[in-house]
Amino acid sequence: MSGPTIAMVLAAGHGVRMRPITETRPKPLIEVAGRTMLDRALDRLHAYGLRRAVVNHHHLGEMIEDHLAGREDFEIALSPEAELLETGGGVAKALPLLGELPFYVVNGDVIWLDGLTPAFKRLADAWNDGKMDALLLLHPVVAAHGYEGSGDYFASPIGQLRRRKEREVAPFIFAGLQILSPRLFAGAPDGAYSLNRLYDKAEEEGRLWGIRHDGEWYHVGTPESLAETEAVLSNLGPERSQK
Repeated sequence: MSGPTIAMVLAAGHGVRMRPITETRPKPLIEVAGRTMLDRALDRLHAYGLRRAVVNHHHLGEMIEDHLAGREDFEIALSPEAELLETGGGVAKALPLLGELPFYVVNGDVIWLDGLTPAFKRLADAWNDGKMDALLLLHPVVAAHGYEGSGDYFASPIGQLRRRKEREVAPFIFAGLQILSPRLFAGAPDGAYSLNRLYDKAEEEGRLWGIRHDGEWYHVGTPESLAETEAVLSNLGPERSQK
């Protein structure tokens, strides 16, 4: 294993668009083809060689704590949020648990299949600490199952990113996997805020980069897209759907 030795899994959102399912369970604990989305993320991290993770929670957080208590393959530190801190505030709160070196951050509600090389290794191999404060995994909009938006980013030939402007259509979406440096949070505000705020600052400084995912990626935002993704993964079989 190369690259970061610890990851944060973001599991604190309300999952509003996934209602009514998320009225009784947090979105990361929704099962897709027999495995929760949170477990799928942790399984991938474990397969890559990581054994330490931080997991935040807010909505129905006690269910996440109870669920994670059953995993003995990870040293998991919990970062509960009495008030929802969003992605940026959530990671900032957990920085004392993550250490002083770059770390992975994974959305706890994303589904992806790796290509020939695990996405975590591809991120680690591409990371350049002298040039980057954030390295995002990107996926082509045209190949994103269940996604109907206008994309997030344009990428230069060498991988520097530019966020799309209003009324633009960008070729890539952020796929929910990334490496971040603690430097990214220098001077960041207190309280709740999105990581997008810090991405934009890194972009201005030329320190926001990305690589293209070489596998498959699934947008699971509504009960309808959940059913579609589950059908696709179920047809692949358990061995392929976990890769």
